[in-house]
Amino acid sequence: MNKLSIKDLDLSGKRTFVRVDFNVPIRDGKVADDTRIRGAIPTIQHLLDERAKVILASHLGRPKGEKEERFSLKPVADRLGELLGKEVAFADDCIGDQVDRMATEMAAGDVILLENVRFHAGEKENAEEFAEALAKNADVYVNDAFGTAHRAHASTAGITKFVDQCAA
Repeated sequence: MNKLSIKDLDLSGKRTFVRVDFNVPIRDGKVADDTRIRGAIPTIQHLLDERAKVILASHLGRPKGEKEERFSLKPVADRLGELLGKEVAFADDCIGDQVDRMATEMAAGDVILLENVRFHAGEKENAEEFAEALAKNADVYVNDAFGTAHRAHASTAGITKFVDQCAA
């Protein structure tokens, strides 16, 4: 099997689902250490330069398959927007009608950060239904989360069954 790089793909106008590792410390509603966010900037910037529609997914902490406000990725979206110098839209969930609508309305060069994938038990269980729901709005899948690549979770392994073009 050939391994593709994002540099091998035509990304212009394509909804590009990127699994990032934004598992960063949050204190008083702010990102306390943005090293992991900064680590993803080169990939995100490449996608923006290629006029992709960027949909980012991550986990934060260890919620038990349900929403816990202290593990929300909203502060990460705010910090990422500051680092990129552009608006990063934030979805209140990682699947569902709101995400579908946001993905449909995206323009080339837009960025969305989805809410914590671990708010769904299907993430850690690598549930096929959850993986398919994540893939619904993806033309391309990119795994940029080296620290989670060894996990057989829906956003790292399962999703690849439902997206035609996958790269790292």
